[in-house]
Amino acid sequence: MRDQPSPEMQAMAELLRANGIFNGGTLDVAALRSGMNDGALPLPEGATRSDFERDGLKLTHIGSADARSDRGILYFHGGGYVLGSLDSHAELMARVASACRAPVLGLDYRLAPEHPYPAAVDDAVASYERLLDQGIAPEAIVLAGDSAGGGLVLACLLALKQAGKPLPAGAILFSPWTDLTASGASTDNRAAVDPMVSAALLAPMAAHYAGATDAGTPLISPLFGELNDLPPLLIQVGDHEILLDDSTRLAQRAEAADVDVTLEIYPGAFHVFQSMPQVPESAEALATAAAFFDRVMP
Repeated sequence: MRDQPSPEMQAMAELLRANGIFNGGTLDVAALRSGMNDGALPLPEGATRSDFERDGLKLTHIGSADARSDRGILYFHGGGYVLGSLDSHAELMARVASACRAPVLGLDYRLAPEHPYPAAVDDAVASYERLLDQGIAPEAIVLAGDSAGGGLVLACLLALKQAGKPLPAGAILFSPWTDLTASGASTDNRAAVDPMVSAALLAPMAAHYAGATDAGTPLISPLFGELNDLPPLLIQVGDHEILLDDSTRLAQRAEAADVDVTLEIYPGAFHVFQSMPQVPESAEALATAAAFFDRVMP
């Protein structure tokens, strides 16, 4: 991993800071949802996409030219539990599929405030159980997600463990939002350098998602869950994120629980930088994610 951010990373951070799309203090859900979809990047060459609905779940199958059919990734998109869609994250899922040489199944889980907790967790668990019901072995599945989707991956793992269900081979977390109570020190000490996310924006998102439930509940803030017996975790986060401590504390707690955990902190990187192919760190991060994927596969 490089010691300094690339020039492209620095330039993109400055552009994000100047635009201030997501780091303002006002949560206009409709406008932000529309903006994320309108700004979606096209699928890379060679990628395929097929949308479908099964058992009330909205899903998309993302394939790549050299994907293997004997293993796959179940992906939960980010967006603070109130934003994001299969459209906004299809390009990232396609590059994940290409890097890992495996198909990606993306879930369009229900969003708050229309559908607060536990709707997203219920949808995540149902999508995984559907794969098992189709005869797919849990050891052939890796869960992955970014931001709130990364937190949802962890919440899904905790819910599956509580229910006594077999767990997947591993989990890949891009800048996961694991603490909706905002108790991490980075909420304050990274505020001046984070070009994308602000505490003022995250607070209403957390309130919309938690609804009447305490935001510290482990299935809402999985940082506070019992992490023992979870499968291997790969956590990637930028050093310039107010959510940095959501990853560092997760890694510390997972290691204390004897979980196989790998934490990668990218210098000068912003929230979910993997979603921007313009920065070289994005390809580097997906390459290490692919190596992790290959390691945990049987």
